[in-house]
Amino acid sequence: MVTILVVEDDKNLQKLMMAVLNQNRYNVLGAKDGIHALEILETTHIDLIICDIMMPNMDGYTLTDTLRKSNYNLPILMITAKETLEDKKRGFLVGTDDYMVKPIDMDEMLLRVAALLRRSRIMNEHKLTIGEVVLEYDTLTIYNKEETIVLPKKEFYLLFKLLSYPRKIFTRQQLMDEIWGLEAETDERTVDVHIKRLREKLSSFAEFEIVTVRGLGYKAEIRI
Repeated sequence: MVTILVVEDDKNLQKLMMAVLNQNRYNVLGAKDGIHALEILETTHIDLIICDIMMPNMDGYTLTDTLRKSNYNLPILMITAKETLEDKKRGFLVGTDDYMVKPIDMDEMLLRVAALLRRSRIMNEHKLTIGEVVLEYDTLTIYNKEETIVLPKKEFYLLFKLLSYPRKIFTRQQLMDEIWGLEAETDERTVDVHIKRLREKLSSFAEFEIVTVRGLGYKAEIRI
């Protein structure tokens, strides 16, 4: 069973999140702040952390930074009362995987948790399978019974990202920030160029399609 640690100093919110996760068959533990969370991690295997940013003793930024520096690679979903670019940049720079803004929609939380766990499994295996198509992260390779293609690093990462989250729309800026980095000096048209190259190279792979969502960005559609 998947074990989730909810790190939240608001007792009522923590209780609600834990109850919803329990109802959806997750094993759930609670921590009141970052220090308490680290104590639990010393003795318990945790698959995913949901943590508030603003907490006494040790906040969510410090907790996340401490875990990443200690080589904890488990997914972290950060909860914030503010939705500013600076807050998000700081969170991503210390190593969070995703964000939610208060007030928390519990259905959205469940969807994000499921997506993060799925991505974590994929990254741990370093392999993504769609029908007869296999993407191998370590070799930057996509193949099926008929052909094998080795992609340039950025093209492969872009494809792997989209296919890891079927039907989820990513803006060009989101893709730029994750694949090229927050400090990248290239502009968003770089994403369009890479998408065009992927479509040309992978036109024979009928199992999926990269779809342009006008005015928003891109998503992957699975065709099997």
